[in-house]
Amino acid sequence: VRLLPPNLPDRSGWAADIYAAFATQAIAATKENICAVLAVTEQESTFRSDPPVPGLASIAWQEIDRQADRAGVPRFAVHAALRLTSSNGKSYSERIDAATTEKQLSEIFEDFISMVPLGKTFLASRNPVRTGGPMQVSIAFAEDQAAAARYPYPVEHSIRHEVFTRRGGMYFGIAHLLGYEAPYSQPLYRFADFNAGRYASRNAAFQNALSIASGVRLVLDGDLLPPGAKPETPTGSTELAALAFAKRLDMTAAAIRRDLERGTEAGFERTRLYERVFARADQANGRPVPRAVLPAIDLKSPKIKRKLTTEWFARRVDERYQRCTSRVSQQSG
Repeated sequence: VRLLPPNLPDRSGWAADIYAAFATQAIAATKENICAVLAVTEQESTFRSDPPVPGLASIAWQEIDRQADRAGVPRFAVHAALRLTSSNGKSYSERIDAATTEKQLSEIFEDFISMVPLGKTFLASRNPVRTGGPMQVSIAFAEDQAAAARYPYPVEHSIRHEVFTRRGGMYFGIAHLLGYEAPYSQPLYRFADFNAGRYASRNAAFQNALSIASGVRLVLDGDLLPPGAKPETPTGSTELAALAFAKRLDMTAAAIRRDLERGTEAGFERTRLYERVFARADQANGRPVPRAVLPAIDLKSPKIKRKLTTEWFARRVDERYQRCTSRVSQQSG
């Protein structure tokens, strides 16, 4: 409670929800872990369960048009459907224009999907609202997490709805931030992972090592295989660089692909590919190369109006984290 902002309403309620998330997921409530969670929450929402988004209506309409184009549905047909009366007596268009938070917008699209035939065709798996809650966690991650481990609270509507509550948003945000083993010496890299995906910093370090060992320049984005990579079809610059280096690694193409597919797991560090690439890179460099590197990713989102990167995010969160741990030391003293 002492570490939360002094003017935050219901500080004891926030503290209870955070502690419950630690306890139910068997995550140690150390000062480091607590400060990591508080730093991310402050950065993402300044401790608001459903923070307002400036210009949300305009962002929503732009995303609707993009979705229509992607789905091959004429924009005029979608806009006409959105002028229909929704369940609360107002048109979907009116509600979109008045929306100020992601929760409000998500509920409008859920209503549209359930009530309008075109909604099922157009938005059944394309609800434009993909993140939410005080830690701005991915709703897809939350749904996967709830399927893999028991969610400790009653679910009245859906996991999507739970993400927009304080308890659910903190539970899933803490799971995403701390609920996995990571080989990092500094929390800075875990903050980058929160933004770019689990193990992105470790994988970017692997790409750096592969680049040093092979002489092939790579973008250090942490994506070892492109989304939707087809089995047995070499794809992506990281895999192609490894294949060009395969003889010196004494590995087959199939073995390289098999190890790269473990890039989302903790066990990737124990694969032959990881070990041999780093051994070659250390040798070529004359000293050990980094085992964690901030991913080089430009952040793209309808909500982002200026050039931001994963490194910017991680360093901003880390500054907040350092201030928090300093306060703990002062209070202990």
